[in-house]
Amino acid sequence: MNAPAQKTAVVTGAGSGIGRSVALALAGAGWTVVVAGRRPEPLEATAAAAGGAEVLPVTADVSDPADVAALFTAVRERYGRLDLLFNNAGTFGPAGVALEDLSYEAWRQVVDVNLTGAFLCAQAAFRQMKQQDPQGGRIINNGSISAHVPRPHSVAYTATKHAVTGLTKSLSLDGRPYRIACGQIDIGNAATEMTERMQTGILQANGQLAVEPVMDAADVARTVVHMAELPLEANVQFATVMATTMPYIGRG
Repeated sequence: MNAPAQKTAVVTGAGSGIGRSVALALAGAGWTVVVAGRRPEPLEATAAAAGGAEVLPVTADVSDPADVAALFTAVRERYGRLDLLFNNAGTFGPAGVALEDLSYEAWRQVVDVNLTGAFLCAQAAFRQMKQQDPQGGRIINNGSISAHVPRPHSVAYTATKHAVTGLTKSLSLDGRPYRIACGQIDIGNAATEMTERMQTGILQANGQLAVEPVMDAADVARTVVHMAELPLEANVQFATVMATTMPYIGRG
C-alpha cells in the first residue's frame, strides 16, 4: 500500500514544553503539523519557530468535546487526512497538596485534561484514520514515569497516567483491523516549565527535598519522531525516556 506523499500530524499541548519540541521536530522532519492548545499566542510562537515549515495553530481545549470536534474537522478539511496524533496535553494539578486536601474541582480538572482529553482526541483521530484512504495512522500517547510509579502528593496525576496506559492498550487492540497503531512514551524529567521544581528541590518518598537531574526535551522529541516514522506494520508499544540518573529505578 502506498504511503501518502505528505504526512499530517496533530500535536496537542503544543504551545510549550514537550509539545512544542515534538511539533518542531516533526516539522523539521518534513511533516505538516497542526499544533493545538488553549491559548493562541504560544501556538503562534511554536509555528513561528518552525522556520517556514507548514505548522497550523488551532486553538482548542482538549477537555471540550466541541473544541475537539472542530480541531479534527479543521484538519480533515484543510489536509484531507491525518497520519499521527501526539496526545500530549496534560496538567499536574496543584503542587504539594496532600490527598485528603485535594478538592473535587482540582481532581476533575486533572482528569478532564489528562484522561478525558486524551480519549476525546484519540476517538476523533481514530474515526478519521479508519475512514480515510489509505486507511490507518498512528496515535502516540504521552504517559509519564508516573504511569509506573507515583510521586508523593500526586494522586490525580498518577491515576490519570495509569489510565492513559489502559487507553493505549485498548487503542492498540481496537485499531488492529484498520491499520491504526498506538504506542506510548513515558517521560521522566524533561526540562520544561512543568519540571522547573526538579531543579530547585522536590519532595521525595522519604520526606526529604532533593534536586533531580533533567534532560533536554529535544531528546524526547527525537524519540517521538522515530516512533512516528515507523511503517504501520511496526510499532513501539511503550518507550521510556528519562534523565539517566533521576530517581526512578530505585525510587522510594
